[in-house]
Amino acid sequence: MSDRKLRPASIRRAANRVATNARKRLFEAESLVQAGKTPYELIYQGEIAQLRYYPPLSETSITVGDSEVKVETSSHRIPLVLVAPLAVNMYIYDLFPERSLVHYFRAKGFELYLVDWGTPRRSHNHFRLSTYFSEKLPEILQQVRDHSGQQQLSLHGWSLGGLFNVCYTALGDPDIVNLALVGSPCDYHANGPLGKRYQRFEKQLSWLKRTTGWQIHKTPKRFWRSPGWMNSLTFKMTNPIGSIQGYWDLVKNLHDEDYVVAHATNGAFLDGMLAYPGGVSQDLIQYLVASNALANGKLPMQNSNGSINNIESNILLVCGASDPIVTRENSLALLDLVKSKDKTVMDVAGGHMGVLSGSKAPEEIWPRVANWLATRSD
Repeated sequence: MSDRKLRPASIRRAANRVATNARKRLFEAESLVQAGKTPYELIYQGEIAQLRYYPPLSETSITVGDSEVKVETSSHRIPLVLVAPLAVNMYIYDLFPERSLVHYFRAKGFELYLVDWGTPRRSHNHFRLSTYFSEKLPEILQQVRDHSGQQQLSLHGWSLGGLFNVCYTALGDPDIVNLALVGSPCDYHANGPLGKRYQRFEKQLSWLKRTTGWQIHKTPKRFWRSPGWMNSLTFKMTNPIGSIQGYWDLVKNLHDEDYVVAHATNGAFLDGMLAYPGGVSQDLIQYLVASNALANGKLPMQNSNGSINNIESNILLVCGASDPIVTRENSLALLDLVKSKDKTVMDVAGGHMGVLSGSKAPEEIWPRVANWLATRSD
């Protein structure tokens, strides 16, 4: 009799827990988010972009994944600058307290900076790719040099952030010692099934230009603005089954508050992506997807004297085995174009997001990247 009396009460408690977690996830998701907890100092604020500096940690050790990592008491001489891509919010670099790339790099003794490109509005539709790597990045990196007192720098770039680093260095900065490029594109036409589509698209654009004179850059930039919700949807559609499975798993785990918190934190990144300015979208389509400028050693801009062949920095390429957005072949094309003598390819498990901040990255990828940088930063 006592078991029968207890069972309904237990069921009610479980149902209340599920209802509470569901309500929080749907209507109070922001309060659940664990991302963005590592303290930083804002040392530069431009028109839209800003520069963050992460000061030394007060702890003697930090938790990374399932491991304890000792906090280094001295810093490497060469500062490390994380250059973000467009469209993403900065949560990706500080996703969870135990899965924070900025927290980890700071613990490993790097004087650490992060370039946040900000939130582009419609008034920024005139921005081009070159606005970022040839206008804003030089000014921001000078701020890093002034703040750190060091002329030589290491640049870390994920996805389009890696492309920015390559293009900036190709314009002729001899003091970029290390380029750590994670899921970073070069040869868009050597990008698996997507690359085949890009090649067909290039032929279609060439035909339009020959027969009608129509060109992407002759159309108003406002027509090409890609809103944040569209970028989020596009990113999710690279793995539609995984995205659907993620929501189904949430439903099955609504009783588990920790799971709901983790889902809300990941969602803050995936659902909170930012817009591409119209001019950027035009350049992405014409210079990268169609003309494949980087694979030809050129920069995605007009009237540039820069060349990929100018690069002599040490280069690390991190390539995800299951990355459909930037394949290994896409990234590796860079190595045949540069003058660099120190070139390393790091093949890792994971997709485009996973190679930077996936659940296995803290223990399987970050230490290898940090060790590569550390041996070249003193």
